[in-house]
Amino acid sequence: MAEKTLLSWSSGKDSAWALHVLRSKHPELEVVGLLTTINEQFERVAMHAVRVELLRAQAAAAGLPLLEVGLPWPCSNEQYEARMEDAVAKARASGITVMAFGDLFLEDIRQYRVQKLEGTGLRPVFPLWAEPTAQLARTMVEGGLRARLTCVDPRQLSPQFAGRDFDAALLADLPASVDPCGERGEFHSFAYAGPMFTRPVPIQSGEVVERDGFVFADLTLAPTNDG
Repeated sequence: MAEKTLLSWSSGKDSAWALHVLRSKHPELEVVGLLTTINEQFERVAMHAVRVELLRAQAAAAGLPLLEVGLPWPCSNEQYEARMEDAVAKARASGITVMAFGDLFLEDIRQYRVQKLEGTGLRPVFPLWAEPTAQLARTMVEGGLRARLTCVDPRQLSPQFAGRDFDAALLADLPASVDPCGERGEFHSFAYAGPMFTRPVPIQSGEVVERDGFVFADLTLAPTNDG
């Protein structure tokens, strides 16, 4: 019987691809929900700055319930950990035994996650771990993943990349110093289509702004003809 698995969901390409890999290559794990931290004041995904309505549309397109963990702003590390502990306890009480993460190679982050789940009854798994990121980025694009850059660290990457699609052209344009998957925080993205979704999430780009040392490209839900 497959173990019930909760996927840490940033709304970006790595967590989206992790969902695809879990579903296609790990029949022993059944993803039953997505967990995302939300900035309560601005109603946006923490770090990625994606609007909550886009996040919820993503979860609906993935066919999965969304566990939203609200965070105050500003948020201390103690507040963050306390709210995450509550979320983990709720997950465990519902029969979930595995928590999956889309991390790629940052060992300190992996060890932090492993440490925080010790004794909780949830086992951490990392389905994309140690995949060479240049190949992984190409595999994502060739596999049908569509994502748009929502946040750029201008200290590592030109602000002109904010709002661009994560595609073959972008990969060709990235400086050699930038990880192709942005794993060192060079950029963050919003996944809007791909094999992990039953339908694309309709998006449109808004203004690009600089805030708190980062450049953000705002996205909104695009109007549809569904009535």
